Amino acid sequence: MADLKDFAEQLVNLTVKEVNELANILKDEYGIEPAAAAVAVAGPAAGGDDAAEEKTEFDVILKAAGQSKLAVVKLVKELTGLGLKEAKGIVDSAPAPIKEGISKDEAEGLKASLEEAGAEVELK
Repeated sequence: MADLKDFAEQLVNLTVKEVNELANILKDEYGIEPAAAAVAVAGPAAGGDDAAEEKTEFDVILKAAGQSKLAVVKLVKELTGLGLKEAKGIVDSAPAPIKEGISKDEAEGLKASLEEAGAEVELK
């Protein structure tokens, strides 16, 4: 039991970059789509009709690149795994979705990273 608590603590303390790397490993090596797994786990855990519906999937929308467009393009490239040209296309076409259907924690982490780089971001 203590091992599981340690593991859970390690997961909670991952950086956004580490979460993305973990997601890629799960997808590439094990065929597990992390967003789909999170929804599958969250679905049965929901209570009956009395339980208030809580949003479990969020979209990260880039509203504007801000002053440091190059830093935002590099960060979008890193966070999404896209090529430089595709990441630049997303930033240039703002408002545009960066990631869709992700968990609240991951969405908030992405938002914080993008805002730190100077971008204007919205969660939906």
